[in-house]
Amino acid sequence: MNIDYIPIDRLSVSKANMRQGKKPPDVSDILPSVIKRGVIIPVIVRPNCQDGHFEICASKRRYFASLAAQSAGKEDVSLPCITIAANDDADALEISMIENMLRQSPDPVTQWESYTRLVKEGRSVEDIAATFALTELQVKRILALGNLLPRIREAFRAEEIDAATVKHLNLATKAQQKAWLALFEGEDSYAPRGTQLKAWLFGGASISVGIALFDMDNFTGQIVTNLFEEDGYFADVDQFWAAQSAEIEKRKAAYLEEGWSDVQIIAPNQHFASWEYEKTPKRKGGRVYIQTRENGEVVFHEGYLTAKEGSAKRKSEASGDSGGTATKAARPELTSALTSYVDLHRHAAVRSELAGKPHVALCVMVAHAICGSSLWSVKVQEQYTRNDAINESIETSLAETRFDERRRAVLEVLGFDPEKSSVAKSGYGSSSLVPLVARLLELPEPVVLEVLAVVMAETLASGSELIETLGLTLGVSMADYWQADQAFYDLLRDKEVATAILAEVGGGAVASANAKEKGKVIKSVISDYVTGSNDRPKVKAWVPRWMAFPPTAYTERGGVATVANANRAAWLTTPDEPVDPDPAAPVAAAEIPVGGDGEATADTAIVEEERLAA
Repeated sequence: MNIDYIPIDRLSVSKANMRQGKKPPDVSDILPSVIKRGVIIPVIVRPNCQDGHFEICASKRRYFASLAAQSAGKEDVSLPCITIAANDDADALEISMIENMLRQSPDPVTQWESYTRLVKEGRSVEDIAATFALTELQVKRILALGNLLPRIREAFRAEEIDAATVKHLNLATKAQQKAWLALFEGEDSYAPRGTQLKAWLFGGASISVGIALFDMDNFTGQIVTNLFEEDGYFADVDQFWAAQSAEIEKRKAAYLEEGWSDVQIIAPNQHFASWEYEKTPKRKGGRVYIQTRENGEVVFHEGYLTAKEGSAKRKSEASGDSGGTATKAARPELTSALTSYVDLHRHAAVRSELAGKPHVALCVMVAHAICGSSLWSVKVQEQYTRNDAINESIETSLAETRFDERRRAVLEVLGFDPEKSSVAKSGYGSSSLVPLVARLLELPEPVVLEVLAVVMAETLASGSELIETLGLTLGVSMADYWQADQAFYDLLRDKEVATAILAEVGGGAVASANAKEKGKVIKSVISDYVTGSNDRPKVKAWVPRWMAFPPTAYTERGGVATVANANRAAWLTTPDEPVDPDPAAPVAAAEIPVGGDGEATADTAIVEEERLAA
């Protein structure tokens, strides 16, 4: 394979390139590196109809970045190229797809190792940021992984802990890291993760510096900071509340001096329900409610009376306190009928224009899915049950970790608190809906689509026919997301099913030999095969039949919800096919071979029993 340097004026983008299109791609992320170092990775090209000219089959972004570098003053721009045969569009398209699709970014720990080597070789943070088109803060965040104990870094590399947990461990002292690591590696202990870890580090509460009302320059307490978050945290919660409460009292006194009739402070364990109050201006006796929250946040509700007080005040004004005649209400400019006439005509005009503006409609629809309205009601699928073991299994799963990263990114883009449990239901009514629509209209459409994808994923109903359809459509492989954990074995209580699973992972002879054992023994043998323990051959990428896409059953008894949903989904999409949508229609159980070559003899059972006892 030869690599030739070809001048950029002799190159063009091939129509076989999967990224070919009229719109130039965004190259802002790689442009600084191309200007400084040039293109390092070769571009795949093939000869075209012009003599001495070539068309790019893969690496279009490097080509456009080089054009931009040339426009910025870089001279004699040539690209390293590997030339393939001409006139084979299928081959060119395959190469383009491989180049663009079969890529994997290095994990953060590998990035830390590489950046650390560059620093030791004399590169500054500024140099690294410029070379790799990153901000200095992004580079510092990667280098901050050096503050962690090596065992924690290796657990992060192996995806045993998630990014949110690592971020909070950067707030911990070495002693706290060692204490957490002892819990993490203990067989009978539970190591807190994510937001639970933050609470563990701060003694039950973590309060951000950003919500302090008082002047931080005069605060003498300790602040814990790290590179992963803009604001630090108060090390001593009691010190924070002492300063915050003093400032709240000052604000209360200031409100009273301004002429407000009353100022009431609402404790953190109480809630200010706006529907129980009426907006009332200061001149009509409205008061101020100061709501404090457990996370330290303070919200000021100016100009309110309780609904009962507001009703009494209106009756008093209508009758007149001095016994005079009631004040006649001003006649509105529009009657209710004329108001309906105006509203419906304006609605029709806006609706007509909106139907022709898909991007605006998309932003409005996403905002409705997040905030809801009088016509929209959206519910979030809770990832929660009354079983703590199931909750922990879901919370620490790879799928939930990856989704949480996407959700946090979307929350930050929309200006919401990244610690919120969901994007959907992040607000309600026009006070939230209108600002959110304005924010979405500022974002590029691909970003709006990413927001939509997260909201749709949050509101996707669990245990539904749609899950079965999407699992097949998206090609979901449960083995990529799930491994048998202790919660699974604890919940597997049917001996017939457990024996069938053992036959599946270990073979009929082993299942027969253990058929009369207790369920605990059968499950331990299953675990040996799944993990490759106790000299058992490891069964790779094993997933129970009911969890796979499409699901099947182990017995003829039925009662497998995933199978029933899959059958109904198939019937709904192909109603003419003779498929019964109601029964689970389970696949026959894995049979344990008896007799012939597969017969499990008494000697086999005795040997197996002795091996288990050992």
